[in-house]
Amino acid sequence: MKPKGPVISPPPLRGRIGVRRLVEDYFTAYNAARLQEACRLLAEKVLRPGVTVGVSLSGALTPAGLAGSALVPLIRAGFIDYLVSTGANLYHDLHYSLGYRLHRSRPRVDDTELRRRGLVRIYDIVFDSAVLFGTDRFCREALDDPARPLLSTAELHHRLGQLARQAERERGLRRPGLLAAAYRADVPIYTSSPGDSAIGMNLAALALQGQGPLIDVSADVNETAAIVYQATRGRGKSAVLILGGGSPKNFLLQTEPHIQEILGLGERGHDYFIQVTDARPDTGGLSGATPSEAVSWGKIDPARLPDAVVCYTDSTIALPIMAAYVLEAARRRPLRRLYRQRRQLLEKLRRAAARRQRSGEG
Repeated sequence: MKPKGPVISPPPLRGRIGVRRLVEDYFTAYNAARLQEACRLLAEKVLRPGVTVGVSLSGALTPAGLAGSALVPLIRAGFIDYLVSTGANLYHDLHYSLGYRLHRSRPRVDDTELRRRGLVRIYDIVFDSAVLFGTDRFCREALDDPARPLLSTAELHHRLGQLARQAERERGLRRPGLLAAAYRADVPIYTSSPGDSAIGMNLAALALQGQGPLIDVSADVNETAAIVYQATRGRGKSAVLILGGGSPKNFLLQTEPHIQEILGLGERGHDYFIQVTDARPDTGGLSGATPSEAVSWGKIDPARLPDAVVCYTDSTIALPIMAAYVLEAARRRPLRRLYRQRRQLLEKLRRAAARRQRSGEG
């Protein structure tokens, strides 16, 4: 019996080669092959018309500059429809919109000396502590509201994005940050743990003074579920791209159990699943949970497991490669502008849930 699959025989590398050819011809086995599968799945199936794409972010991606270099171009190309992120990624993204500079360093430095000099380290990234104080000041001024409105985190981040965009213009910055780009493209950004970042701490400081907005976490749960519910109506499909894991991963995936288990609406799960992680599945950590395990929760359509890829590598390696690949290989898509549609989508979900409840009572 002859083995199936292409013969592994990449040609000798030469001086110049594009990312697409590098991925397709030289990422032949192990996690390189999984990364190739992820790139091709994105370009050939996920980024097609009719597929709603949700992306989750964890880990310190924005301090490494990956928002402006990779995520923003994906948003502008119509490749990201909504986001779930740690608050820390959004907070550190603001540094760039405010014109602050972060610098390359090394992981093995004297942190006591850094502290004495007023410097802050994120692994091999360093910056002046004044960056934190200036960003905190921006957050408090942006969110100081005596009316204390009740907001979803999408509304909170839309407000921050609007003011970040204004700050970029005032400083003559041509490269927008993630929040500013999402604001312009009406891409809603949610955070699964609103208090777990400096943005949340600044909100808490305002709350001590009876100021600032209140966060409606139930609105986040329902809005994200409404986006996914609408995405899978008719011939539509839902895709998730998970960079890292943690709480943003679960929040992105729990949309389906919320629709099926809690609201009782018929669903089969997300259609496409791509995760980049360095976590093992056997240690009990959420980040290592496999797509097949997610099937048992109703998070992933069991019929679509061939369209599920897990690549065990560093997101800071995979994200630039995937972004460069799809920007070359996939056609741009019209912006979905889901932020503007939140209330409409939420009303559709509410009506569907009410119909289901009435039918169950009958």
